[in-house]
Amino acid sequence: MSLHMIKLCVGVSDVEWLETRAASGQPLVVHTRMTPKRAAEIEDGGSLYWVIKGSIACRQPIVDITTLGEGKESRCEITLEPRVIRTAPMARRPFQGWRYFEPKDVPADIDTLDAGEAPDELVRQLRELGAW
Repeated sequence: MSLHMIKLCVGVSDVEWLETRAASGQPLVVHTRMTPKRAAEIEDGGSLYWVIKGSIACRQPIVDITTLGEGKESRCEITLEPRVIRTAPMARRPFQGWRYFEPKDVPADIDTLDAGEAPDELVRQLRELGAW
């Protein structure tokens, strides 16, 4: 079973921004200071779940995790597929950096739900109330 990551998408107001960036077809590279110790589990089919404005909104499959440099000057590059998959909104409090995200905790992809044409904000509120 794959392990996932979760990270805040700072400065982004909606999923459309990520979708527009992904439309270029170029993989997105996310830079972080720390390399995940469980990188092999993540690279085995894991995704990066994005928290946008206080709720998980989408995910992008992880292609590669690479450590550059050594010692204090090392950093990590996480390469993501240029494909954004919307998920059922799930409220999340702010945190620094990234966190591991266990498969049992991940929200369902929107295409596997029957969301119809419901606005994202309505879906988020219904999820928070436990009505969806």
